[in-house]
Amino acid sequence: MGGDKPLRPFGGARLIDRALALAQGYCLRTAVAVRRPGQIPALPGALLLLDPADLPGPLAGLASALAFARAQGAPRVLTLPCDTPRLPADLLARLAAALDGAGPARVAVARSGGRLHPACALWPADGLEALGAYAAAGRASLRGFAVELGMGVVDWDAPGGDPFANANTPAELALLQPA
Repeated sequence: MGGDKPLRPFGGARLIDRALALAQGYCLRTAVAVRRPGQIPALPGALLLLDPADLPGPLAGLASALAFARAQGAPRVLTLPCDTPRLPADLLARLAAALDGAGPARVAVARSGGRLHPACALWPADGLEALGAYAAAGRASLRGFAVELGMGVVDWDAPGGDPFANANTPAELALLQPA
């Protein structure tokens, strides 16, 4: 759907509005990473972050998020894509619980129906330097970076449909629209 995906209609608003409402339900401080200036208009209650131009795709958004978390003094940052409008209400709580246990995981990644969703994850803010080295080695996978940092997985059942379903096409977006 291209760079205008965040502005596509969802319900009575836009995908970006839905993503921001979800994010604000999880966290007090929110920011939205964009690839280019003017990609989306200013959003109430959210800082717009510009992705570093030298990083590919989702890694650039993660770098923006990690830098934001560090600047805020936050130990972790929750990432969400704009095209997953049905995220579960307990997303942050369950991801945080996975990291607060005794295990070695530093990144908690959502999984549903056996499929990982590394864009829906809780990342350590101190991962920014490691991300730079990872990208400099020619690597670009969020999943690969999560594994490198120490990935833990949190499973969601999906009896009423996958809460992590995303819209990559207009047809997929149509299927996700609220009734």
